[in-house]
Amino acid sequence: MSFSSRVKEELSRQLSPARHCQIAEIAAIISLCGRIQISENDRYRIKISTENAAVARKYFTLLKKTFNISTDVSIRQGAEGHRLRTYTVGVSRHEDAMRVLQATKLIDRYGEIEENLSLAQNVVIMQSCCKRAFIRGAFLASGSISDPEKFYHFEIVCAAEAKAVQLQGLILAFGLDAKIVQRKKYYVVYIKEGSQIVDILNVMEAPVALMELENIRILKEMRGSVNRQVNCETANINKTVSAAVKQMKDITFIRDKIGFDKLPENLSEIAQLRLLKPEATLKELGEALDPPVGKSGVNHRLRKLGELAQKLREQYPGNEA
Repeated sequence: MSFSSRVKEELSRQLSPARHCQIAEIAAIISLCGRIQISENDRYRIKISTENAAVARKYFTLLKKTFNISTDVSIRQGAEGHRLRTYTVGVSRHEDAMRVLQATKLIDRYGEIEENLSLAQNVVIMQSCCKRAFIRGAFLASGSISDPEKFYHFEIVCAAEAKAVQLQGLILAFGLDAKIVQRKKYYVVYIKEGSQIVDILNVMEAPVALMELENIRILKEMRGSVNRQVNCETANINKTVSAAVKQMKDITFIRDKIGFDKLPENLSEIAQLRLLKPEATLKELGEALDPPVGKSGVNHRLRKLGELAQKLREQYPGNEA
């Protein structure tokens, strides 16, 4: 089972105790994966279709608990070679459909469909707890989360721009940076920051998935930190080795051209020591001197030798060792 499926499975078992939150979640599910059908004699019917059994089960449970109404449930097997099934949950009785539509504010008092809910005016999602429930329902209906082991991505697909803007506003109300992108004929509300996906799981009340994602994030950050440290140490080692190789080359050139006898005592001493200890660090070279010298002192002497080697190369062009 994918991480996204595990999140939906967990959310499908999370049932708000308050009726107003249950209504908000129903409103989201109908709005994002439902259809409202009207017959010729103005009889209403509600139908939602999903390929996720957990979502169908949650919608069925919400309708039963909130309105105590009967629903029609059907399962359609996919075409040959297509393993996915489609679960359909319908409210066929006109009176029951009207109760649901009126409670969720998806229909006004004149019988007009108000499927694109209004953030400013819709009492269904005025309270913070109802906003949470609505986001949860929206994710169950048409959302997904990528495998956090690979990358971080949370999204909810909306059929209309107005729905996407409404949903973005609800998520922004919790201080999360949700964005909208158009993908073909759909509008996708998405979050890409790992820490913010943790927060949206908290908003939707999915503590098990939240802890799983947090553990993965911590391990990935630790691995990243170790890799950065190793890369840094490797770079430092390469830098040290390159510097040592150049120092050896400069000192050998000086020895071959003028000898160490013509060098000041401090430079002659460090030059000979470097040849004896080609793999030693500056600190180790300094400790080997008598009296000992600090890293900056050793570096200063080696730099002087490098400058001298460069002057000698200019004097003896084409004769570099």
